[in-house]
Amino acid sequence: MLEAAAGPGIGEADDLTAADLLTSIRSAREVENQAAAEQLVLAARWADLHPPESIHSAAAFTVPGCEHEEPIAGEGAPLVAEFCVAELGTVLGISSTAAKKLIGHALELRHRLPRLWNQVHAGAVPAWRARSVAETTIHTSPALTREAAGFVDAQVAAVAGRIGPAQLDRLVAETIKRYDLAVADPTKDPEDGYLHVNPRHVTVHDDDVHFAGTMRIEAEVDVADALDFDRAVAHGAAAQAALGSTESLDARRAKALGDLARTQTALDLLTSGDGFEARSARTSTTDADLPPARQVVIHAHFDASLSGDITVFGPTGRMENGQRLVLLEQIRSWCGDTRTQVTVKPVIDLNTPLTGQTRKVPDRIREQVILRDRTCVFPRCGRPARGCDIDHVVPWDEHAEAEGRPQPGPTTTSNLAVLCRFHHRLKTHSPWRYAMVVPGVFEWRSPHGHRFRRDHTGTTELDPDDLDDLGLVTGSRAPSSTSDPPAGIPRPRRR
Repeated sequence: MLEAAAGPGIGEADDLTAADLLTSIRSAREVENQAAAEQLVLAARWADLHPPESIHSAAAFTVPGCEHEEPIAGEGAPLVAEFCVAELGTVLGISSTAAKKLIGHALELRHRLPRLWNQVHAGAVPAWRARSVAETTIHTSPALTREAAGFVDAQVAAVAGRIGPAQLDRLVAETIKRYDLAVADPTKDPEDGYLHVNPRHVTVHDDDVHFAGTMRIEAEVDVADALDFDRAVAHGAAAQAALGSTESLDARRAKALGDLARTQTALDLLTSGDGFEARSARTSTTDADLPPARQVVIHAHFDASLSGDITVFGPTGRMENGQRLVLLEQIRSWCGDTRTQVTVKPVIDLNTPLTGQTRKVPDRIREQVILRDRTCVFPRCGRPARGCDIDHVVPWDEHAEAEGRPQPGPTTTSNLAVLCRFHHRLKTHSPWRYAMVVPGVFEWRSPHGHRFRRDHTGTTELDPDDLDDLGLVTGSRAPSSTSDPPAGIPRPRRR
């Protein structure tokens, strides 16, 4: 692998000349690239040590916009046991999903993009650039065969990985045509090179909420739909200006998009259940006739203090979707629209223990646990609690009552935690174990003995042991980069 000297320390950098600084910056970048390349080797070796028992227990993940799970690497790459990614992620300080991506990219490069893999370890291509190519070849639709991936590998390696996203997309499209992987559109001339690769999508990035209370929407639509959308948004922005809005054009266009969504939702609600004749019979519909299109659910959690007999509320609240702080002024504006239905949930004291009498968690207890934990409580996981399972930390014993024993795993808030479905299954079917130290604070132990504390502030590693035993420390001796698995370990592969 590439050898690079470490740069000066923070204090020493103050004494360097401009030329020396540039040399040190370049050296630091070389060290960073070397460490990233080595991490790919180690991630692939970790995968080698954890083959799945069957194809049904192999790691996979759902890609936004797809209705099925996709493998973490393409055809010809080894399968990996799904639960092994969690421990890798926790020791690296990343989520299980990010760990799956790291392992998938390593296997994709090692088995399907070997030229690029070798260039990474020769220091000719930075690991981040190779990983971006691997991400594309893994999730191409239709899927690339091993031979097709090899063609992409040869073309990208010829330019030392210096290929942009648009060029890579064109290369993949050419590869799909060259290897006859696409389904031709029967309405098109087969000689015109048309490929049935549909890039249309609408993605709402609800996991990335800006501190200003905004969220990013990304879409790729038909040309006609895009032009219609542009005209509708431009009309809405112009109407706001005519009514006296002094906001910028971009802000008015963004508000116009929200108005389109709420108006359409309200119309759908108004006409739902009606027949065609009933809808046709309506001559006009005004905003006052429309049912609420936006529903704002407010959980009354306030930062407040007493000033004499007056309660003074703080300026911020917490947005459950995205775990971001928002201004109370923003919440007022969301609630102020005439087509908004506001629901204020009753206050639940998070410090009061609640207990149920059966294994099934009552709604009030479920709500208390969701509000307390906020997200999945597995180390590094940020999945919002609202879409997770409620787990009995100590399992409920179905036979305890019949056998006259006290229930070891009662349905009480001190024995319940929020876990996403993947980490719920991991806790149930793997050696991972955890306990609740105090309500809302959890200590986890991994199969290799690493311990983590998880609370509402995040994840803390309790005893960072020497990770050389796992081969995960940057700078430790890397295993061989050969694509052959360790002797004696069967490697199921995707066909």
